[in-house]
Amino acid sequence: MELASQQLVTAAWILVGLYAAVILFFVIRGAKKITNIDDYALGSVLFSPYAVGLSLAASITSAATFIINPGFVALFGISGVLSMAIALPFAALISLVVLTKGFRRHGTTVKALTMAQWMQTMYKSRGYGIFFGFLSLLLITFVVLICVGLTKVLSASLNIPELYTLIGIVTFVFGYMMFGGANSMVYTNTIQAILMLIVAFVLLGSGYQHFSEGVHGFLEKLEAIDPLLVSTTNESSFLFRDFFEIFVAQFIVGIAIICQPHILTKSLLLKSDADVNKYLAVGITAQLLFFFVVFTGLYIRLTFPDLTAGGTPIPMDGLVSAYVVSEFPVFVGLLVVMGLISAGLSTLEGLIQSLSTTITKDIIDPLFGKQLKLSENTGRAVFINKLVIVVLAVVAVFVSYDQLVNPKLSVGIFAQNGVYAYFSAAFVPILMGMFLKNVPLAAPVAASVTAVVVHFTIYYGQIAIPFTKATGENPGVAAAVAIVCSVLAGAVVYLWHQRKAVR
Repeated sequence: MELASQQLVTAAWILVGLYAAVILFFVIRGAKKITNIDDYALGSVLFSPYAVGLSLAASITSAATFIINPGFVALFGISGVLSMAIALPFAALISLVVLTKGFRRHGTTVKALTMAQWMQTMYKSRGYGIFFGFLSLLLITFVVLICVGLTKVLSASLNIPELYTLIGIVTFVFGYMMFGGANSMVYTNTIQAILMLIVAFVLLGSGYQHFSEGVHGFLEKLEAIDPLLVSTTNESSFLFRDFFEIFVAQFIVGIAIICQPHILTKSLLLKSDADVNKYLAVGITAQLLFFFVVFTGLYIRLTFPDLTAGGTPIPMDGLVSAYVVSEFPVFVGLLVVMGLISAGLSTLEGLIQSLSTTITKDIIDPLFGKQLKLSENTGRAVFINKLVIVVLAVVAVFVSYDQLVNPKLSVGIFAQNGVYAYFSAAFVPILMGMFLKNVPLAAPVAASVTAVVVHFTIYYGQIAIPFTKATGENPGVAAAVAIVCSVLAGAVVYLWHQRKAVR
């Protein structure tokens, strides 16, 4: 299904080439300042808090926000907007403010490079750090989501097969991340965030004609297609069936979703505590706009009422791409394509950086560091990190292609399952480390293990939640229940130890 005009295809090739050249310029510039794995992870350059704030917003926002999630809204309507543009962002941004300051306070004290290292130093347990190192591998599902989203956009814009597009994206991005690390990432993320801000305004304004008869007229057009599109709940969806799925589960998930390494560790790039408030103000303002981009899904549904183009069904993950290449003039379409690419690359870069650093520092080093003599040769650690990125790239291609060919509705479900399990396990240990004293190791361990076991049991068992229409088929519901159980498990063990200590 080729919707892009030849003029758009030609212009897209030129612009993508220029975009790649700009990124490589900053990568080469940043790579010159890397001498060890610490520089790769945290950077050796003094960054402006405003630049890091934009980088934060770009990292939190991903292909999910700009490319995948609007597809859910196109399918299921207003209920999706309430869930993804209001409930989850409200909780996430409050959590970001609270957790950033506490995490940075400890992270800068111990010079933590990764989430796993933060856990290890906080609880003085090498084994717990290694456990979180392996748990971080679940974030590969998020890498896959972004690769699929980028593939959909570029394949539609350049009119080339998805497999070749996927291989090209992975080779380019993983290739330059072998060298640039944090130094180049903040530069590229800042550029990407600025592009994303422009594109967010373009996308949100692209459906202005649908409001010619006011908000009521807009809603009536959606209702004519399917009454469920204007309902606050949507029983035809396994994501937005009732108040619990839309608000309660998403609020719980939103609070915990900030507990991802490429988000919290961003604050460690700041060189002074005085910069934290500026950093948060810029990051939160940009992020609010980014979250609301999912509203574009309603415009998409009005454009493709039966979710087909030329009689061919449009896959959910390809709806945004189809909308952009078919509805926008060439110049605007190119701008939007660049913004969508930026949305994916910004988070993908952060994930590659944090995942490769975690695997190198928190799995390979503690298990095989002596044999590899990593402590005696800092250059060897950087080399190992590059090899890790190569392996991640190969895994990303194989799993992403499977999701392109055999998705369960959307790659978003696949990614949520892995990512939600990860931050469900990290949430309670982070809270305990920040706000409690003399926490016994058993408490965070019990919380983490409980979260992982409960999440996957509810998801794969598709267990129904009492008094609601929700089931574990929705990864957000599985995560929300897992987080609650994790809080209870951690609290019980902590209080039992405190009581024992008093005796």
